[in-house]
Amino acid sequence: MTRYPLATLYEEVAFIAYHFHWSHEDIMNLEHRDRQRWCEEISKINRRLSGEKQRSILEVE
Repeated sequence: MTRYPLATLYEEVAFIAYHFHWSHEDIMNLEHRDRQRWCEEISKINRRLSGEKQRSILEVE
């Protein structure tokens, strides 16, 4: 089993904390899939508000 990339974990935590102001503890207590889902939902909100096609932080270049 490979570990989840630490840089990606930090990015997800920062993204959720920035947008929802949740605590580090609350975010870290989320399951991996739940954290990813919240990142996707925040990205959808940002795209709708901006009216532009913004990439999710989870999309690979």
